[in-house]
Amino acid sequence: MKRWGVIAVLGSAQFVMVLDGTVMNVSISTVVSDLDTTVTAMQGAITFYTLTMAAFMLLGARLGDVWGRRRAFVIGSCVYAAGSLITALSPNVQFLFLGWSIVEGLGAVLVIPAIAALVADNYRGSERITAFAIIGAVSGAAVAAGPLIGGFVTTYFDWRYVFAAEVLIMIGVVLCARIVTDPTPRQSVRIDLLSVALSSIGLVAVVFGMLQSKTWGWVLPLNPPTIGDVTIAPLGISPAAWFIVLGIVLLALFFSRQRLLESLGRSPLIHVGMFSITSLRSGLFVLGAQYTVTAGLFFMVPVYLQMTLGLDALETGVRIFPLSIALVLFSIVGTRLSRVLSPRMIVRIGQVTLVVSAVILLGSATSDLRSVFFATGMFLAGAALGLLASQLGNVNMSSVTEKETSEVGGLQGVFQNLGSSLGTALIGSILIGALSTSFASGVASSALPDATKTTVASATQQGVAIVPAADVAAIAEKAGLSDADADSLATIYRDSQLSSLRIAFFALILISLLSLFFSKGIPRTNDAHLRRTPTTG
Repeated sequence: MKRWGVIAVLGSAQFVMVLDGTVMNVSISTVVSDLDTTVTAMQGAITFYTLTMAAFMLLGARLGDVWGRRRAFVIGSCVYAAGSLITALSPNVQFLFLGWSIVEGLGAVLVIPAIAALVADNYRGSERITAFAIIGAVSGAAVAAGPLIGGFVTTYFDWRYVFAAEVLIMIGVVLCARIVTDPTPRQSVRIDLLSVALSSIGLVAVVFGMLQSKTWGWVLPLNPPTIGDVTIAPLGISPAAWFIVLGIVLLALFFSRQRLLESLGRSPLIHVGMFSITSLRSGLFVLGAQYTVTAGLFFMVPVYLQMTLGLDALETGVRIFPLSIALVLFSIVGTRLSRVLSPRMIVRIGQVTLVVSAVILLGSATSDLRSVFFATGMFLAGAALGLLASQLGNVNMSSVTEKETSEVGGLQGVFQNLGSSLGTALIGSILIGALSTSFASGVASSALPDATKTTVASATQQGVAIVPAADVAAIAEKAGLSDADADSLATIYRDSQLSSLRIAFFALILISLLSLFFSKGIPRTNDAHLRRTPTTG
């Protein structure tokens, strides 16, 4: 009983970590109204929640080695609970950003790699495979329950109660953590702060550049920032592109720094030689792509359902439920299939299914998203993601030795959260950028009077904000447009939102196709319990 109590404790923490993102996504319109903020600000908060984790996950994994994995797990859980409390009490979006995006994220960087390492420490052989499958199923359950829990609580009570409940759950996790065994000796190593700075700033720069591309443009500057009367667009190139280039350069320097530290006999933040392990490299990149698609779907679909169709949080959760329940079911199905099929075969089936689902979703993107095809596309997307979730954790952990499990747990956290950050930033920016382009084109080609077109063009020069479609006519009338022109503008805006949703679905097709190239190194056999000989010193 105690043995499976360990997975209950670790699984409870995993549930809360995953729940947070899905809860906030279905509550976007309510939180925007409650905190008097914007969808763009919420996109930033959602992105930075996962980006904080991605940026500092390697440090969190290393601190777990230094402090002890169970101690890191407990400290991280306490920090996470403090962040949840700040979020629950947030009077404005700035406090929400502090509590949710920063403090909770910093707590998670200690908890997530510790969960993976402690599962590997506490279970062996087939029990380990089962334990990792349970963690995957718990994550799926959180994805499934999150929209419904968040939708119900937000609709009938208050979104803040979800975060208050998380505080209580994490307190329970801390009190029960003593049953978790931590047999791995602590390491006496010096953490290289330069490595931490290079990796964290590099990741933040790349994702921030993608996040701001919707405003500043990808390459050519559209609405670049200004300081006084000076426009910031070095050499005529968008600042977003420069941020991405800066991030890539810093990450390249980070990897060079790790090789230098190894050559000097010092402890690097990550042993880059692990990326030479084919199965681990493939598993991590497929994992990142999986989370990119998941985060993209969980941002763009709720935004459309709430801002265009005017659905509340609970109705949004119900529309997403086919994806959520399929993710849970096929996490279990994937575990059963692993008895007869290789990890690569299951992953490939999942990837192909993901492409098919994205194509169906694109084809079903009608004005109200009520068709059977849309529900089918969401279900198939969940099935695909569930199959991937059932395999990748064990593939990655089984690619290395016992000594390296904490480091791989950190890497998994980096790729999961970097994928989520990219999904929200990239797909969200494509969605918002496409809305601006489509709306401007629609207004220019409409029968609206030239004076009205000029007024609209001037008002939307810095981009088009996502607002409830039902409010557009009133906003237009307040700006001085006639009733007829305001109604026409509202129709153009609603059509533009649907057009931008289709473009975002097409982007998901491309990402899903790209992930097929990453799965070449997934193992062809079921010998997942056999570990490699050590690859690092």
